Amino acid sequence: MGIISYTEKERDLLARLMRAEALGEGEMGMLMVGNVGVNRVLSTCLTFKNITTITQMIYQNPGGFSGTESPLFFAAPTENEKRLADLVLSGKNYFPATNALWFYAPKKGEECLPFWWDQKNIGRYKNHCFYEPYPGICPEIH
Repeated sequence: MGIISYTEKERDLLARLMRAEALGEGEMGMLMVGNVGVNRVLSTCLTFKNITTITQMIYQNPGGFSGTESPLFFAAPTENEKRLADLVLSGKNYFPATNALWFYAPKKGEECLPFWWDQKNIGRYKNHCFYEPYPGICPEIH
């Protein structure tokens, strides 16, 4: 059991999402995407008040992940991808995604926006910009 409840099927779903969203950014990029997903399930704030499972988090509409439309999302996860999902599900955090609820990839050569969904930028890893709510808004992740 991890810091959130999940089934083996949901762990595999998270691993597939991590791959689809960040394969090109290596293991660390995939781990950070996983952190954002787990944070959304942990949070009972903002647009995540009713998100209580990995499945709900991944398919949230609006606000879900574009990676679910990628061919990378549909293949079964590898053992390594499952291992990465297990790390974030056990509570491992990777900065700048530690308290992040959002990320996006700006166009090549562009800087991160200072705010996304009215939340502040807390850093960038390769081509993903990460955003966290202000302290006190989502106490479950701060």
